[in-house]
Amino acid sequence: MINRIVVGAHYGLRDWIVQRATAVIMAVYSVIIAAVLLVVRPSGFEAWQGVFANGLIKFLTFLFFVSLFYHAWIGIRDIWMDYIQPVGLRLTLHVLTATALVGYTAWAAAILWRL
Repeated sequence: MINRIVVGAHYGLRDWIVQRATAVIMAVYSVIIAAVLLVVRPSGFEAWQGVFANGLIKFLTFLFFVSLFYHAWIGIRDIWMDYIQPVGLRLTLHVLTATALVGYTAWAAAILWRL
């Protein structure tokens, strides 16, 4: 009988698809915001504030940031799992990374809905 050692969390295909989906969301947002900025051509703070006062733009911008942070989480988590061998250090880095990304998400929401 051969003993098989199973390692890793086997996120594989699901995370590959999620990374591609978040990349598409970010690319589409970039095209949309570029088109909006070409039409509006904001030149001062009030003009920029006006662009992001629109509820749809706020939502799309927040969706962009959530996609960005989730995309980053998958990439950084895989780096920690592949290259950091001590389990305690890897867990610490996972917790710090997740905490930072959740904090960034809350910060983005606070900035967007403060406008």
